[in-house]
Amino acid sequence: MCLSVPELPEVETTRRGIRPHLLKRKITAVLVREPRLRWPVTPALSQNLTGMTVEEVSRRGKYIFIETKTGRAMIHLGMSGSLRVLPADVAVEKHDHIDLGLDDGRVLRYRAPRRFGSFFWLPETTGHALIDHLGPEPLSEDFDGDYLFARSRNKSVAIKQFVMDSKVVVGVGNIYANESLFLSGIRPERKAGSVSRKRYGVLAANIKLVLAAAIEAGGTTLRDFVKEDGNPGYFRHELKVYGRGAEPCVQCGAALKEIRLGQRTTVFCRHCQT
Repeated sequence: MCLSVPELPEVETTRRGIRPHLLKRKITAVLVREPRLRWPVTPALSQNLTGMTVEEVSRRGKYIFIETKTGRAMIHLGMSGSLRVLPADVAVEKHDHIDLGLDDGRVLRYRAPRRFGSFFWLPETTGHALIDHLGPEPLSEDFDGDYLFARSRNKSVAIKQFVMDSKVVVGVGNIYANESLFLSGIRPERKAGSVSRKRYGVLAANIKLVLAAAIEAGGTTLRDFVKEDGNPGYFRHELKVYGRGAEPCVQCGAALKEIRLGQRTTVFCRHCQT
């Protein structure tokens, strides 16, 4: 299955892909062809970035940051968006909305066919409403079963919606929530407050496992970040439940159940998950 909506593993793979080509490069020009993204592109983006050297390329949740000494660009890929490092003379296509010119003659090109992403400039030490209240990173030491158990007490929301809440933990999107709950043997509609500390320990471990495996897969099969084919493609990942409604469970062979939960497609096994 080809994943078209960037989730945390795809965003992290993008960060890793572009980082070596940007570090210590000077940004020589900024060209905004289309400022009307999900939120308007920061009007002073060119003024703030031009002439600055890239000190780091980092990530928080699904946001990529291009860091300089005076601030950082905060980028969201939106739906099917991509970032590529290309020769400056590569022909511009319809959905190529922003170029950052680099001092080696290449550009970092931001493509967003559905214009559902964002491109902000944040001055040094300034936060943003979209990231100020995010929960811990799922692959960090701050995220474990004890943390999930403590946050879940008295919560009647379904556990799948609970772990997909970015204020609880960032980056556990629909696909990976389905997969992690299946591996943990937990029904997605179970109330978050009814899950034991022990089972949360298993779930936290499986969230880390699934995301780490997806990042590793992305590192070897994602489209090249320095070629002009431009199709992000992301990666084909072996999914045990997501997108497999009514197909046999890989563990017991029973037909997988597909429901809507929180307006999202949810697939699980009625026998292996309780």
